[in-house]
Amino acid sequence: MVADSHCHAWRRWPYDPPVPDPDTRGSVDALLYEMDVHEVERAAVVCARIGTGDAANEDNNLYCAEAARRHPDRLAVLADVDCSWRSEHHTPGAADRLRDVATGLGVAGFTHYVRPDNDGWFRSEEGMEFFAAAAELDLVASLAISPAWQADLRAVARAFPTLPILVHHLGALAPARPTFDSDLAEVLASAAEPNVLVKVSGFHYVSARGWDFPYADARKVFAALFATYGADRLCWGSDFPAARAHVTYTQSLEVVRAHCDFLSPTDTDKVLGGTLVRVLDTRRPPVLPE
Repeated sequence: MVADSHCHAWRRWPYDPPVPDPDTRGSVDALLYEMDVHEVERAAVVCARIGTGDAANEDNNLYCAEAARRHPDRLAVLADVDCSWRSEHHTPGAADRLRDVATGLGVAGFTHYVRPDNDGWFRSEEGMEFFAAAAELDLVASLAISPAWQADLRAVARAFPTLPILVHHLGALAPARPTFDSDLAEVLASAAEPNVLVKVSGFHYVSARGWDFPYADARKVFAALFATYGADRLCWGSDFPAARAHVTYTQSLEVVRAHCDFLSPTDTDKVLGGTLVRVLDTRRPPVLPE
């Protein structure tokens, strides 16, 4: 089974420059089309309430939850809760907001983007209450964090060992960054916590040249992560449709399937779907409100 751990869907295309098809380019139907063409059976949709003016997607959690209600065997929702572009980001009441979204929309998990510099919120009382609520609700945590947050991530993982934590985009490890060696050490250190997983996604983000498929520099990062985390804790993701400026859906799959010779066929099967399906299937099925 192939399963996508990191994709998006929006009612309206949220990015500049404007596109000629803003109502369909990032839609759920476009995502399902790519999934069907590439025989991807399941996907975890990372919600992002982004965009401004006519391109605003304030309702993205609801839009994706309604799609999951129509396609419960295909789509799992990771709702946007207090992401860095939100005014409520790291303000009091985060745990209650998480509970409201999780119970109100019946999602499988949540996504939480933070700013690159660590503000200490994960270890704060509010932060720990937030992750405690996630563990209590049996959710999946999908986190967009820089390596600067990894030590605090380990503290959260130790405090809530039943909470699966999926770190976005190869741990945000950019080989061209001067701090790469220390950044890599931080991300690899988090492998000591068995509930921390990494998404094998966003090769175009961590590569020095986002257009340079099949991303030789980013594949070396993936190899280092594989050597430490193993295939049971790595999940492929397409980053569709945000990745369209860099790669096709086919290329996002084939960078792993055809260009990573350090993976055995069994490893490839786990990374391309087995690991994500295992994580989703160990959570309580989301209760979808009528």
